[in-house]
Amino acid sequence: MSKGFKTFMIMKRIIDIILITVIVVYVSTILIQRISGNKSVFGYRVYNVASESMVPVYKVNDVIAVKDCDPNTLRVGDDIAYLGVDNSLNGKIITHRIINIEDKNGSREITTKGVNNDLTDPSITAKQVIGKVVGVVPFISAINKVIMTQAGFYFLIFVPVVLIACMEIAETIIEGKIEKKELIEIMD
Repeated sequence: MSKGFKTFMIMKRIIDIILITVIVVYVSTILIQRISGNKSVFGYRVYNVASESMVPVYKVNDVIAVKDCDPNTLRVGDDIAYLGVDNSLNGKIITHRIINIEDKNGSREITTKGVNNDLTDPSITAKQVIGKVVGVVPFISAINKVIMTQAGFYFLIFVPVVLIACMEIAETIIEGKIEKKELIEIMD
C-alpha cells in the first residue's frame, strides 16, 4: 500500500467520524425531544428559541436547556419556560424572565416579560412553569442555526453525504487497483 493511500484512508476515517458524530448528536437530541413529547429526560428539556423576545440573552434558533424545578425556588430575574394558557399564547411554550412574584391566597402568581419586549405577559401560576432555563446548548445551537438556513442544510447535510459517497467510491476503486496490481505481481 502506498503512503498516499494510507494518508487518504486516515483522513477519510477522521472525516467520517466527525460527520457521523455531529449528525448523531444533533439527530439524537431532536429525536429524544420529539419521541418524549419533550418530557423531562434526566430532569432537562430542550427548546428551540422561536422569537426575538429574549434577544440579546437568547437568539432565534438557539437551543436552550430547561431544568425541572420547584416553582417555589424561582426568583425575580430567573429565566423560565412556561406553558401559555391565555389568548394567543394558549398551548405555546414561552421563555421569558420573571419580573415579579406574588403570593396570593396561598398560590404563587408569576409575572414574566421578554427582555426585548415592552409589555409584560399575562400572569401565570406555578402549575404553568415547566422549568428554569439553565443556558444555551452551544454545540446543538450552532448546528441548528446553520441547518435552519437553506445554504447550511445544503453544506451540512447534502454535501457531506455526497462527499462520503464519493470517498467510498474512491476507496473501492483504489482498493481494486491495489488488488489488481498485487495479483499481477503474483502472476509475474
